[in-house]
Amino acid sequence: MSARRALLKLSGESVGDGSSSISESSLLRAASEIKSAVVCSKVQLAVVIGAGNIWRGAGKFIERVTADKMGMLATVINSLALNGALTKMGVKSSVFSAEGVSDFVEDFKKEKVIDSIEQGNIVIFAGGTGKPFCTTDTAAALRAVEIKADMLLKATQVDGVYSADPKKNKDAMKFTSLTFKEALDRRLEIMDAEVFSLCMRANISINVFDFYRDGNLGKVLNGEEIGTIVEV
Repeated sequence: MSARRALLKLSGESVGDGSSSISESSLLRAASEIKSAVVCSKVQLAVVIGAGNIWRGAGKFIERVTADKMGMLATVINSLALNGALTKMGVKSSVFSAEGVSDFVEDFKKEKVIDSIEQGNIVIFAGGTGKPFCTTDTAAALRAVEIKADMLLKATQVDGVYSADPKKNKDAMKFTSLTFKEALDRRLEIMDAEVFSLCMRANISINVFDFYRDGNLGKVLNGEEIGTIVEV
């Protein structure tokens, strides 16, 4: 199933590696995959990127709200890095944040965001939802609803959704498609329950796929059956 407008959820690790929070090779690969996919598909694309490469949340010495705010700021750093890499490749992109960091990126305003997407920019959303206790997965679903995306793409390191961890269980079964109800009933750890709720109500399908296999993002955007589709 192809889309006219999609939102790509990347993990922070997609731009980092084990030795560096932001790795030049990882960052450039992510940007290159996005550029190639958009050029070959003509799909309007927005991106939400996590911050796990920089900050993974509260420790015993930092309370949750402060830790979540730190994570939101870390997504701004990753978003600026991705924006910079895309710009260097000649790709038009813009960054909007839910948090008030207007000296660095623009504040999120729905009308301005839609206008930017329709002008052919890849829009990158930073700052999560702007509220603590919400993951970047939830932020991705919220932004997908707000921009009226057809599909939410969950970029992972595995080739879809399995009945169990395929790295630990050789008998794990891969699903090519699931309904939201099936995913919830099976308690599959795909995304937060809030994500399913938002996407179900807006009729936005979720595609879970291996972002680390070259060319997969373009195949997904062109409607090829890559990974696992979760839909109503």
